[in-house]
Amino acid sequence: MAEEVLLFGAWGSPFSRRVEMALKLKGVEYKYMEEDITNKSPTLLKYNPVHKKIPVLVHNGKPIAESQVILEYIDETWQGYPLLPKDPYQRAVARFWAKFIDDKCLTAATKACLGEEKEREKAVEEACELLKFLEEELKEKKFFGGESIGMVDIVANVIAFWLGVFEEISGVELLTTQKFPKLCNWAHEFVSNGVIKENLPPRYKLIAHFRNPEVIAYLRNRSGLADASK
Repeated sequence: MAEEVLLFGAWGSPFSRRVEMALKLKGVEYKYMEEDITNKSPTLLKYNPVHKKIPVLVHNGKPIAESQVILEYIDETWQGYPLLPKDPYQRAVARFWAKFIDDKCLTAATKACLGEEKEREKAVEEACELLKFLEEELKEKKFFGGESIGMVDIVANVIAFWLGVFEEISGVELLTTQKFPKLCNWAHEFVSNGVIKENLPPRYKLIAHFRNPEVIAYLRNRSGLADASK
C-alpha cells in the first residue's frame, strides 16, 4: 500500500513551514493542504480538536499535531537526513533549545514587534536578553546542529526569516550585526541553504500578510499577548 502523507498548514506560518523544511530535507513526498487560519476547515478541526491549529501532519490516516512534535515524529519515522543527534544528551540539549525558542524567544520577539506600544521598550530589552543566550549557544558552529541544519535550526526559522518581517512592519530593531554577529551569520547561512530557501514564502507577500489586523490578532493570541478581557 502506498504511503500517504498529508500536511495541513498555512503558507505564511513559520510553524507549518518548519514541517515542510523537515519533509524536504528527509526527501519525503507529501500532499499539502492550505488552511485559512481565520476560517479553519472541518477536516483540520477533526484532526486537531484539542488546539485547533496548524500544522497537522497526517501519516497513513494518523494525525500528529504541534510543529516540534511533528519534527521529532518525522525524524523517527523516516531514515536519511538526521534532524536530531544520536547521542541522548545532545538530543536533550537540542530539545531544550527548541523549546526555549518557542516558549521564550518567539513570545518576547512578538511582544517587542507586535505588542502594545507602551510596553515595547521593556519588551525589546527582554527579547535581546533572550537572543543573547542563542548567540552564546552558537559558539563557533555554523548551525545549532553543527555543520548541518538540525531541528533547532528549523525551529529557529522564525528568528532567521520571520523576525526580519516583524521588524520591518514595526520599525523595531532586534537582530543586528552589532549586537548579534553570530546569530546574523547563522541566519544568513540558514536562509541561503537550497532546501530552506525553496520553502520560504516571498518576503513582500509576508509583509503584506502580517499587516492584516486579523493575522496580527491571531499571532498575539498564539503568543499569549491578547487581552483576555476582549
